[in-house]
Amino acid sequence: MTRVGPRDMKAGCIITNDPPDWPPQGIALHQPYRGGTMDLLTSQPLSTQLIPTMTSRHLILLSVILFTGATTSPAGDPVPETDWRQFRGPAASGVGRGYQLPESWNIETGDEVAWQTRIPGLGHSAVIVTGNRVFVTTAVSGIKEAGVKVGIYGNIASVDDKTAHSWRLLCLDRGTGEVLWNQCLHRGVPRIKRHTKATHANATPVTDGRRIVVSLGSEGLHCFDLDGKRLWKRDLGLLDSGYYQVPAAQWGFGSSPILFENTVIIQCDVQKGSCLAAFSLETGQQLWGIGRDEVPTWSTPTLWRHGNRSQVVLAGYRHSGGYDPRTGQELWKLTGGGDIPVCTPIAAGDLMILSSAHGPSRPLRAIRFDATGDITPKSTSGSTKHIAWSLPSDGIYMQTPILYDGLLYACRMNGVLGCYDPATGKRFYRERVGGGVGFTASPVAADGKLFFASEDGRVHVVAAGRTYKHLATNPLGEQCMATPSLSGGLLLIRGQDHVFAIGTPCSLPRSTTAASDTTSVQP
Repeated sequence: MTRVGPRDMKAGCIITNDPPDWPPQGIALHQPYRGGTMDLLTSQPLSTQLIPTMTSRHLILLSVILFTGATTSPAGDPVPETDWRQFRGPAASGVGRGYQLPESWNIETGDEVAWQTRIPGLGHSAVIVTGNRVFVTTAVSGIKEAGVKVGIYGNIASVDDKTAHSWRLLCLDRGTGEVLWNQCLHRGVPRIKRHTKATHANATPVTDGRRIVVSLGSEGLHCFDLDGKRLWKRDLGLLDSGYYQVPAAQWGFGSSPILFENTVIIQCDVQKGSCLAAFSLETGQQLWGIGRDEVPTWSTPTLWRHGNRSQVVLAGYRHSGGYDPRTGQELWKLTGGGDIPVCTPIAAGDLMILSSAHGPSRPLRAIRFDATGDITPKSTSGSTKHIAWSLPSDGIYMQTPILYDGLLYACRMNGVLGCYDPATGKRFYRERVGGGVGFTASPVAADGKLFFASEDGRVHVVAAGRTYKHLATNPLGEQCMATPSLSGGLLLIRGQDHVFAIGTPCSLPRSTTAASDTTSVQP
């Protein structure tokens, strides 16, 4: 057994056979689990209720019903319906419940626009909400004309911007859009370049309602309280999620952190040293780290709870799979699909939907919850013991599919939308949502409507149902690459220059924190 001593360690991924006896400065890794036994970390068991055996269709309908009720935080506390605490909101579903949203609005006249707030810099991170506070990250370049190149194109080039950047976390009032505080997270020249279509603030923050965790990729993992006070930070080393076939093509990093109980979990699939790692939400200390034989990906993990079992599901090319969130133990593995995974896995009752489309293979698949071991099929079509169904050419590259009111929707980069039965994979329709230069942001759904934001800043509204019906197209007046968020009567859209709040916010006590611009980087 080879151990790496503290003096030999540096920021980055350190591989050992056993958990380290000291807090590492980067990410310390165990060897990937390949069978046998593994010591479990001491942890409070997840409180869940056993669900009787049902068919996939019944479980999917049950999951829809459960989404209409109160959700809980990773710690088990009730979450208000106004909260949208992570990428794609409650249970990473992309679905809001219990309020109405307009199908049409006008940014120029202000019709159905609650507020809009200008955000400096660039960022593709979605906004998150807890209570009456909206949080958004951004990276401000030293170049005033810094921007992104939208559209469907095959350029793998990086942006050569060597100016000092300021990474910032802004807190806005949910009711008015007023900036309550503006905290500097980090300053410096980016350690890894970004893709021409990306920014240096791609990952969406996550909160438990008391603390906010922000991943800046190679600029570290940061934790703050709701008033902008730094609690801890963690150097994760160089996280380069560039094109695996051209290592010199640096693209930055995009996977968002998620929470399980009091644990921060982050997927780091990069050029060298891919891994899945977990950190204490209280202190930032690493709890476990598992190496992955994986090429760079841009996907965010999903926490999948069903019955008395929980697992973290990761999309990948060589290694999609489920892991025990308390230990990192691998539960199942699937190889193949698109070679640059971006879509987040989504739960549909006792099925997990995986989608990828870059490269020669583009399957859309449904994995059964009881999957174990290596479940890689011989064919990308049909079903197996652990794969309920697989459509070899229906996969999506960029947008994460969405399950809403018992139907699965998946939209391609060119705006072609498919509607499916999530239990069987049967397709009900395939229609083009709209033209434009491409679709990257994932859809959200509420009030019987689906919202699709195109890269050129047009939000298309489609009626939910087995028959396609386009309701409206709403221009934002600026580019949009970030996935929208929902919060108690508001559709929150992060454009290139503004956060837009569409609709009428449900009443909450106004935040009392005074507006401020915190310019110093706290130690």
